[in-house]
Amino acid sequence: MAVVDEFLKANEAYASTFHKGDLAMPPARHVAVLTCMDARIDPARALGLEEGDAHVIRNAGGRAADALRSLVISEQLLGTTHIMVIHHTDCGMLTFSNEDLRTKVKQILHANADTIDFLPFSNLEQSVRDDVAFLRNSPLIPQSIDISGFLYDVKSGKLIPVS
Repeated sequence: MAVVDEFLKANEAYASTFHKGDLAMPPARHVAVLTCMDARIDPARALGLEEGDAHVIRNAGGRAADALRSLVISEQLLGTTHIMVIHHTDCGMLTFSNEDLRTKVKQILHANADTIDFLPFSNLEQSVRDDVAFLRNSPLIPQSIDISGFLYDVKSGKLIPVS
């Protein structure tokens, strides 16, 4: 609980000078950023975002299939017109298979995860291309939405376009 107490103290300081409570619900820059939950990535700093600029959706690997619900809401209800898919170097999703994790869950938790696709991948650039294609081919994402894919280099902080 010590870390939660630290966070609550930090939030008190943040809230004491907070002045952005009147921001509109739709993102000002009309973009949704889909990226990994990896703690080494700070999307706001890496992309120059301020509160209210963009929807930032994070999950393990920055996988589109896992984020589709949020992306549909972002576009249909809140007016985003661009989706950035950002995967990153040194990603943990490269280190296991579905079967590996299903076995671990069975052994440690005594639970069955056989129906879960954890969406691991073995090729970083291909995973970006696959997620961009998944979104472009989804009937839930209009063809008018601009979708782009990138790799984030965790060593340099640079974004690298993926075609």
